[in-house]
Amino acid sequence: MVFTLIEVKKKKLTNPILIEGLPGIGNVGKIAADFMIDSLNAQKIIEIHSYNFPHAVLIDEDNLVQLPVIEIYYKHVGKHDLIFLIGDIQPIDEESSYEFCEVLLKFLKSVKCKEIITLGGIGLHQIPNSPKVFVTGNDKKAISSFNGKNISKETYNVVGPIVGVTGLLIGLSIRWGIPGVALLGETYGHPQYLGIKGAREIIMILNKRYGMNLQLKELNSEISNIEKEISSKLKQLGPVKSPKKWSPSETSYIG
Repeated sequence: MVFTLIEVKKKKLTNPILIEGLPGIGNVGKIAADFMIDSLNAQKIIEIHSYNFPHAVLIDEDNLVQLPVIEIYYKHVGKHDLIFLIGDIQPIDEESSYEFCEVLLKFLKSVKCKEIITLGGIGLHQIPNSPKVFVTGNDKKAISSFNGKNISKETYNVVGPIVGVTGLLIGLSIRWGIPGVALLGETYGHPQYLGIKGAREIIMILNKRYGMNLQLKELNSEISNIEKEISSKLKQLGPVKSPKKWSPSETSYIG
């Protein structure tokens, strides 16, 4: 078994848009995706299991162990079928990341996925007061559709390598004919720092784009709860590590 997709709830999807938010620098993408799922009351439709996930179990609030899993949630919002890819882990190595993305893309192609949006963080050497969101991707038209005060499309020589599923998914999806965009929120590049502000900027962009009607007044308190949950799981799994030594003189990213 490499990666097994288990359907936990049958749902017919119509040209869905995938939003990915797996752990990475500042857990920016994970915080944003978890908040949207909770706020929209999205339904879990698929679990992804694998022996290529970290060899550890997590302990939940009931003091029971859980195997690491990546999940897909669904919610119809306005004119869109949105599906969210979330989890507490990523595949353990480079080969596994490629295999995971190919399995996921095969599924996305089968449901005629319209677009892929991956979420992540850009690690800075200091905490940003008003984080920018950098936009890159594999399709110029898709990139140009994102506009806003805190959005920057000038990523060349600014954003470092986008590592992990967040980068590979949009890199490989062009082969499958699926346009992909990465939204990367600025955050502090320390392994134990959670990028709440960067996640908030991404949430606001997607809230406006897809008409999610999220209650932004409740954003701080709900994100705070998600932050506590993530912190607890991070302590069990250990900090997310960059494949190269982080230098305070550069802007970098890890999926």
